[in-house]
Amino acid sequence: MACLTPTQITDNYLSASVGKATSPLWRLFVLGVAAGVLIGLGAVSSSTAAHALTDTGMTRLVSGAVFPIGLIMVILLGTELFTGNALMVTAAIARRITWGQLLRNWVVVYAGNFVGAVALAACMAFFGQLDIGGGDLAVYTAKVAANKVGLSWGNAFVLGIFCNIMVCVAVYLCNTGQDTAGRAVGAYLPIFGFVVAGFEHCVANMYYIPAGIFAAANPAYAAAIADAGINVALLNWGSFITANLVPVTLGNILGGVLVGVIMYAAHATRSKAD
Repeated sequence: MACLTPTQITDNYLSASVGKATSPLWRLFVLGVAAGVLIGLGAVSSSTAAHALTDTGMTRLVSGAVFPIGLIMVILLGTELFTGNALMVTAAIARRITWGQLLRNWVVVYAGNFVGAVALAACMAFFGQLDIGGGDLAVYTAKVAANKVGLSWGNAFVLGIFCNIMVCVAVYLCNTGQDTAGRAVGAYLPIFGFVVAGFEHCVANMYYIPAGIFAAANPAYAAAIADAGINVALLNWGSFITANLVPVTLGNILGGVLVGVIMYAAHATRSKAD
């Protein structure tokens, strides 16, 4: 079956944004929690697959090959992901929704994503999943978290921009498909690319960094993490939020808005009044 055109997918997303903007708060939050869990499960799977590798390129390749299952599940199940919802700015520009409705969606979905991802991180860290490899997965998890928190503010911001450019392109490519396979492939390829490139995704980091914080706090893993030379001083909630979550979130917003505005300006159907 033929793909939908850029104009069709842009118009379809504008219409879908109205439903997202007017959805009840409880529904947005529940679907936000679900998306946080699903993105987190993609992160769990990719970390598990890559944790024993020593070559950086191969680690990123394997992680990139596995991580996209999270976004594929999010899209096909119709859950609410903050980074993808950055595209809703086009509906506000087109006056299909108000700016207040846009912010309402972003705040509620972001909170839901955070709750879902952090809850999953706690389950993985305290109920045995990080035992894999005799605790090597816990050490790897803490290392990934410390590396992310150790980024400079500017680096985290810019890597966040490019990450969400690719995520939002994935959302559009997914929506060109008219069957499950086409939608899955459309979502898969750009997400594979952003993970290999090492870009920063705020919702994924809501899993990765808390998982590292929890792993370092778990007595079962603490000694091995310290012996690995990981800077555990970085693994705290204040550093997570100020050094990573804030700049990455702002970068993700900017990247998503750029994609949305370009697609709207170039492809959206507009009346003469527009």
